[in-house]
Amino acid sequence: MLILATETSCDETSAAVLQVEHGQFNLLSNIVSSQIKIHAKFGGVVPEVAARMQMETILPVIDESLIAANLKLKDIDYLAVTFGPGLITSLTVGVETAKALAFALKKPLIATNHLVGHLFANFLPNKKISDIKFPALGLIVSGGHTILVNIKNESTYKIIGETLDDAVGEAFDKVAKILNLGYPGGPVVSKIAATGNPYAFQFPRPMAASKDFNFSFSGLKTAVLYTVENIKKNKGGVVGFLHEDCLSEASSAEKNSATPPNLINNICASFQKACVDVLTQKTITALKKFHPKSFLLGGGVAANPALRTRLQEQINKNFPDIKIFIPELRFTGDNAAMIAAAAYFQTKNKTQLTKLKNNYKKLKAEPNLSL
Repeated sequence: MLILATETSCDETSAAVLQVEHGQFNLLSNIVSSQIKIHAKFGGVVPEVAARMQMETILPVIDESLIAANLKLKDIDYLAVTFGPGLITSLTVGVETAKALAFALKKPLIATNHLVGHLFANFLPNKKISDIKFPALGLIVSGGHTILVNIKNESTYKIIGETLDDAVGEAFDKVAKILNLGYPGGPVVSKIAATGNPYAFQFPRPMAASKDFNFSFSGLKTAVLYTVENIKKNKGGVVGFLHEDCLSEASSAEKNSATPPNLINNICASFQKACVDVLTQKTITALKKFHPKSFLLGGGVAANPALRTRLQEQINKNFPDIKIFIPELRFTGDNAAMIAAAAYFQTKNKTQLTKLKNNYKKLKAEPNLSL
C-alpha cells in the first residue's frame, strides 16, 4: 500500500509517501517547505502570507516527494490530507489540492486529523505497526495545543485534559518575545535555558496541584513578564530576584559561582523548568489513573530536550512496564509523514473505505477540529 499525504495546517507545506507492507511502515519521502524566515520578521505566523506561499509551493512539494520516492501519481493507492485543526486559509490550500487530485486520479481520499498525526509520528520512520501497544496515553504539546489523550486503540481517542488558555508552545513564543529573542521562541528559549540556572527564579506551576488533568500557562508567562519588568526597573539588579529557597536543589557550583550566570539564561531555564514540571506531573498522574501499555509524546514542543529527558526519567522510574515512544526530532514539527501514518489506520475500516472513494465531493477544512 502506498499513501501520498499532504500537510498545510499552519505555515509549513509538506508532502510524504509512506509504504505499508507486511505490517511495517516504510517512509519513502517526507518533504517539508518551511516559512520560518518569512514569518520571523513579523514575530509570528501571518495567515494570509502563509496560505499564499502554500499555494505557490504545494504542487512542487508533492512533485518532489514523488521524485524522492521514485514513484508517479498513478502508483499511489490512497491520498491523505490534513483537514483540521489549523488555520482555515492554510488548511483550505491542502484540502482543495487533495480533492482535485482525488477527482482527477479517481483515488480514495483520507481526511486526517492533525492532532492524531502528531501522536502517530511515533510510528516513523520504519516501525512495525505492532510496536505500539494499546491502550496508550498521549501528550500533545505544540504552539496551538497542550492535550492529554487517553487512546483506547488506533481509532478511539478521548481528551482527558487540555490547556484552559495558552498552549505551552505559545507560552514559549511569548516569553521569547518578552525577552526579545525572536521567533520561533521554543528552540531559542530551550537553547539559552541549557546554560542557565533553572532554580534562579521561583516561577509558578499553574494548576500543578489541581485534581484534573487540565493545564494553564498564561499565568506563568505573566510571571516572567513581571519579573523582567522588575529587573528593568531596578536597572538589572540581581538582589531581590534570586530566590534562595529555590536554589536548594542547585549544584554548589551554581550557588557559589563568583560570576552569576546571565539573567536571561536563568529566566529561560527557570521558565522552562516550570513548564516541564507541570507537564511531567500531570502526565505521571494520568499514567497512575489509566494504566496504559504505552506513552506517546507528540507536537513541536516534543523537540524540547529537557521535556524529553524528564518524561523518560520519571516514567521509567514510576512505570517501568510502560513502553515510551518519543518521535525523532524531524517528526516533531508539522510534516506530512505523520499524516500518512495516521491515515493508514482509516484504511483498515471497510465501511470507511467505501466512503473514502467519494470523499472529495464533500470534504471541507475544519479549523476547530478536535479529537
